[in-house]
Amino acid sequence: MHKDLSPVETAKYVAAKRAVDFVQSGMKLGLGTGSTAAWMVRCLAARVQAEGLKIIGVPTSTRTADLAKELGLTITTLDQAKWLDLTIDGADEFDQSFNLIKGGGAALLQEKIVAAASDQMIVITDAAKEVANLGAFPLPVEVIRFGWTTTQVLIEEMLLSQDVFARDVTLRIAKDGPVLTDEGNYILDLHLKRIGQPQRLALALNQIPGVVENGLFINLCDRVIIGHTDGRVVVRDNHDGSIKTSKVSVAPLGNIFADLGE
Repeated sequence: MHKDLSPVETAKYVAAKRAVDFVQSGMKLGLGTGSTAAWMVRCLAARVQAEGLKIIGVPTSTRTADLAKELGLTITTLDQAKWLDLTIDGADEFDQSFNLIKGGGAALLQEKIVAAASDQMIVITDAAKEVANLGAFPLPVEVIRFGWTTTQVLIEEMLLSQDVFARDVTLRIAKDGPVLTDEGNYILDLHLKRIGQPQRLALALNQIPGVVENGLFINLCDRVIIGHTDGRVVVRDNHDGSIKTSKVSVAPLGNIFADLGE
């Protein structure tokens, strides 16, 4: 294990490094957002530098776009790319059915659009993110600012008919006020503790006026790559049910990793 990485960062790094093994030259890639996805962008840049891969990335946030440009990756917009070969992104939670909660970094709208426009989605994560039932992590819901308090009331009323353990809804706040997404919207966090029927809840949320998108990612993930603190990596395939374990070397990290600020 590299001496400069904490156990948690080691798990994120080895998952990210294993994920970029699936990248082939010529691909158009969705580049996720978050601390684990930031490792992926850096591992991808290292492969591009070392092997001369020709790839085009579509970032899912301004943060990811800035990092990709800083590392010399070629990026474009989804409108220009049209369709993607692969998206690699993190998750805040995942279950055994490959359902996800995403949006802890307030980028869920762009992340879901990019994932839906991809032939495959690989989720990279550490073992602590696996749960029996989604919902321990607050479910993010992106809402427009106009009438957001009314939207919150409508969500709270809808939750009365849902299979959830708790029903607390809060506006996400930063130091200087409500968190704004890249599209200028607010985030409502639903503290549900347990979600019994994720697909039913996702459909109900998106029927509410004012809701732009929710952080439940259903039927989008093809593989989950789980990093462990000892460098082990487990790859689970949603299609053939296979589970493969390997060990990823945590070699001394070069300058490309030196200023990771996630």
